[in-house]
Amino acid sequence: MGFIGDTANSFKSIQLRPALTQLINLGLIVSSALMIWKGLMCITGTESPVIVVISGSMEPGFQRGDILFLQMSKDPIRAGEIVVYNIDGRDIPIVHRVIEVHERQDSGEAYILTKGDNNPGDDRGLYNGLHSLQKHHIMGRAVGFLPYFGWVTIIMSEKPVLKYILIGALGLLVIISKD
Repeated sequence: MGFIGDTANSFKSIQLRPALTQLINLGLIVSSALMIWKGLMCITGTESPVIVVISGSMEPGFQRGDILFLQMSKDPIRAGEIVVYNIDGRDIPIVHRVIEVHERQDSGEAYILTKGDNNPGDDRGLYNGLHSLQKHHIMGRAVGFLPYFGWVTIIMSEKPVLKYILIGALGLLVIISKD
């Protein structure tokens, strides 16, 4: 029949409906994950309701690879709380304990000093020239944790090729699955 006829027949043999169904299923999975994340953001009041501890600065309380669950509230921040903060110019948020809080009575502004449990000194050197943190730097307060489950995130950030292999394998699995 020739090349053009064989090509036309091969296109006809592709079943369009199952392929579109698989594509829609993949879209539903991705959109469901995004909706769950946005829902958690609304419930917890923080832009990052879940965070992974990536350093050993909070040992022995939190180990590298622990997942922390965060929440933000209107209550004043107190010494002893575990907070996650982010400073302009730093790529990643930091999980540390509040060691001092100074509140100004006239303005109600709080000045916060933090320290990693496993660090010898406070975090002033991490504040990019600031003397202390203010409430707008705080992303959330730790309200719970799940030990070791964050290692997947750490491994994928340290070995990006594994992330692409996993995403490709999951995409392929969704495409070739029958149900």
